Amino acid sequence: MAIEDSPESRLRYGEELRSRREGAGLTQEELSVRAIMSRTHIAHIEAGRRRPTVEDARRLDDVLGAGGVFVRFLPSQGDGRRAERFAEALELEQRATVIRTYGPKLVPGLLQTRAYANEIFRLWYPPKSAEERDALLVTRLARAQIFDDFKSPVAWYLLDEAVLRRPIGGPAVMCGQLRHIVDLGERERIRVHVLPFEVGPHVLLDGFVSLMWFDDLPPIAYVEALNFGKVLEDPFVVRDCQGRFEHALGDSLSHQRSLALLNSVADDYEHGEQR
Repeated sequence: MAIEDSPESRLRYGEELRSRREGAGLTQEELSVRAIMSRTHIAHIEAGRRRPTVEDARRLDDVLGAGGVFVRFLPSQGDGRRAERFAEALELEQRATVIRTYGPKLVPGLLQTRAYANEIFRLWYPPKSAEERDALLVTRLARAQIFDDFKSPVAWYLLDEAVLRRPIGGPAVMCGQLRHIVDLGERERIRVHVLPFEVGPHVLLDGFVSLMWFDDLPPIAYVEALNFGKVLEDPFVVRDCQGRFEHALGDSLSHQRSLALLNSVADDYEHGEQR
């Protein structure tokens, strides 16, 4: 039976790895050389902070003569259920030193105003009660407190122009939302880049991705689609996501030009509201 991925299952897995490594008389460095893995990655696995890939587990089994234990009891990421994976992404978000996020259709959660977020929650399916929406709203707004001081992550946001043009909640809500992003950008809390429609197709069309870097953990990527969210840890997959982000960033408007566009579109919404 599959072992569900959780902090507890990762910790037990790490303890088993440490026990077998020490039983074999190997240091982390010696095991890393034989298993073709970095010493840091092994340290993170033993501490329960990271989950090895299936290939990592196979190499650990071979080197330690574990008879397939590390593959059989590898915590499974299962079906990538959104709630579970998103909870993990939220925890990582608070520990990140660098965050780079691409928003294809909606303003990313950390940048959302109360009015914009409330409209998003109102439109969720299946519908949420007023109490459930209020609880979600409190959580979402609390996340944004990481921008309250300069100890927070270095954050870059890449927004498809569709994010600016889709009138979530009407002109007044959109005007306030875009002004909020401009304010964060002008106060140097974030850098924002807009991918204009004129770029046409680009390498991030598949959907939302948030990249995170840490002081004490390997980088990760969090991807999201309809009823799906998943934290990606495989170094090759994460590097692919990073490369896609950099590729699309090269086609985007500069920070200053993006702020000017955000202000211009906010003006359009404001004038529309006045009419």
